[in-house]
Amino acid sequence: MISFSLWDIVRNLLLALRWTVLLSLASFALGGLLGLIVLFLRSSKKTWLQRLTKMYIELFQGTPLLMQLFLAFFGLALFGLDVPAWLAAGLALTCWSSAYLAEIWRGCVEAIPRGQWEASSSLAMTYLQQMRHVILPQALRIAIPPTVGFSVQIVKGTAVTSIIGFVELSKAGTMITNATFQPFTVYAVVALMYFALCWPLSKYSQSLERKFNGTHRD
Repeated sequence: MISFSLWDIVRNLLLALRWTVLLSLASFALGGLLGLIVLFLRSSKKTWLQRLTKMYIELFQGTPLLMQLFLAFFGLALFGLDVPAWLAAGLALTCWSSAYLAEIWRGCVEAIPRGQWEASSSLAMTYLQQMRHVILPQALRIAIPPTVGFSVQIVKGTAVTSIIGFVELSKAGTMITNATFQPFTVYAVVALMYFALCWPLSKYSQSLERKFNGTHRD
């Protein structure tokens, strides 16, 4: 039996950790961009666009991420598209995160007083000009804490991608456990690594929320 030291375990998990970080960053960035587009369409005055984006949001919020991963990986293969695990994972997480981010941001936009819309309309601004110059700068102040908070969910959501064979942190933990027969040690290190990623984001989100609410408690 091959002997694995604690450093061997940590070193191999660190290699997998970078894929968790990369997948999280890509999903958050692309999901945010797609979510912003969905937000604009959701806020459109055209009823059919509102209904279409509402269906999109409800689809990805109302179905498990696990199912979305299966459809992205195995479903596309039914149409002759050989999708790598990393691409399927990124596609599913991007769509999933975009639906939640769009709703988070829509709530922040709707929190802006109606008088701001009316005032900008009186200046003959178009809808896009209103959003760009008046509404979004104010909504951004409200949106930053919950957006940062949701990034924690994206990091933890990457663990589910192991089901389609993407080797991120949790998948690597399973593989190393099968080789070392040290499940407690391996998964303790995995848990610490997830904590090291998520805890600073959670604390940052809380500090932003306190700052924007006008309180400055430690």
